Amino acid sequence: MPEYKQFPLADTAEGLTEAEILGWKVQPGDEVTVNQIVVEVETAKAAVELPIPWAGVVTELLVEPGQTVEVGAPILTVDVDPHGAAPASDAGSTASANGAAAEPAAAESGEGDEMKPLVGYGSKAASTKRRPRKPAAGGPGGSGGSGATGTGSHGSGTHGSGANGSAPATQAVPASPAPQSSVPQSPAPAAAQSAPAPGVTGSDVSGPDSRGGYVPLAKPPVRKLAKDLGVDLRTVTGSGDGGVITRDDVQRACEAPAQQPAAAAPAAEGAREHRVPIKGVRKATAEAMVHSAFTAPHVTEFLTVDVTPMMELRQKLKSHPEFAGVKLTPLAFAAKAVCLAAKRTPEVNSLWDGDAGEIVFKDYVHLGIAAATPRGLVVPKIRDADGMSLPQLAGAIDELTTTARDGKTQPADMLNGTFTITNVGVFGVDTGTPIINPGESAILAVGAIRDMPWVVDGELAVRKVMQLSLSFDHRVIDGQQGSQFLADVGALMSDPAMAITF
Repeated sequence: MPEYKQFPLADTAEGLTEAEILGWKVQPGDEVTVNQIVVEVETAKAAVELPIPWAGVVTELLVEPGQTVEVGAPILTVDVDPHGAAPASDAGSTASANGAAAEPAAAESGEGDEMKPLVGYGSKAASTKRRPRKPAAGGPGGSGGSGATGTGSHGSGTHGSGANGSAPATQAVPASPAPQSSVPQSPAPAAAQSAPAPGVTGSDVSGPDSRGGYVPLAKPPVRKLAKDLGVDLRTVTGSGDGGVITRDDVQRACEAPAQQPAAAAPAAEGAREHRVPIKGVRKATAEAMVHSAFTAPHVTEFLTVDVTPMMELRQKLKSHPEFAGVKLTPLAFAAKAVCLAAKRTPEVNSLWDGDAGEIVFKDYVHLGIAAATPRGLVVPKIRDADGMSLPQLAGAIDELTTTARDGKTQPADMLNGTFTITNVGVFGVDTGTPIINPGESAILAVGAIRDMPWVVDGELAVRKVMQLSLSFDHRVIDGQQGSQFLADVGALMSDPAMAITF
């Protein structure tokens, strides 16, 4: 007998409240295994792939790609017992003959199982003793019907029960057993739920859709056909027994628009604009930048640096065995310079804690690297960057930026940074006034490297020149400290040999 479970959108352990469905990895009728990736979602931080904790057959996708769903809302229905040993009608007869209490459909679908937050959780072992059925309306314990209402970010449930916690077995056994339906329970009251037509088995029925109601009766293969053809089953009248929608019904519905094409709405004359919803990474970035800009008093300083010695050293290091296979970029030199300079000016690696009335100095550097991705700006972190060598930093930056552009950065990799570098030079930009990331006190912008006239030993020469700009929180960092830090970074990039003096 089919046993349905609904997979809720899980919290990705970062305190988010919603996510957008980017795309499904499965379709109705597909078999899934424990921890198989079934959907990709976009949170306010990054794109995340979610695995399912059960094995079974997908019966329905409750949310379309592009929709934004709140954490805890059901997004997928799975039949975890697609090859049940006995049909529903036989099971009902057996239960009646033994005098056992019949369980509501919600109990059959695993009511009481706690939904774990994300990955690595297999199917929960079945309990040997089920929760007593809640008495019917008017009986002991108040109104009848029981259901599971998902609450919180982990999808945990609260379950209704009678005042006395149990009911006599005779109340749960129907006078004459009828074929039972395995319709998954909806958070709506049981009295408001409509039962399937007589003679329709549980495999013909699907659970509540994303709108909170029930979709018409149809088997999973028919639902898949309808999805492939772009047919909305809510507009189809079933010709099968009990109103079940058949393949022929779907085919006829698909052909109908071709016979009577609907007139397309004329485009507005002269319309040359379109609107894009503010959500996901873009929404989170906007909120963070507005908060930072109007909370921390920003000061920005600029420095132009001759980096010719650094570029010459970079060319020499490419042939060094330690740098074999390493993508050594000017950004790696900037990262190393920041880590060294932060030891002399620790204020740039600290945090203003207004609630506690304290300045928190960090004895480590979790270095954020701002990366432009198709979904917007993200800032993944290199943990303990101050303890890395130059080739280690170069390798970490290359891996970090590649992962970010592919949209595979994990949410945990973007938390708890202490200092950020944004490389505007890759866009051919000389400099800028970057906004400090929340939770930090400074950010460095690295500009493009250009061939420019420069005075060397009193003579005019063409040199490799770049601009640096540092924005800092004036509550934490005074002008003298910000200037000292920026000058140190510039000195290290102008003459890398200065590193031995730090």
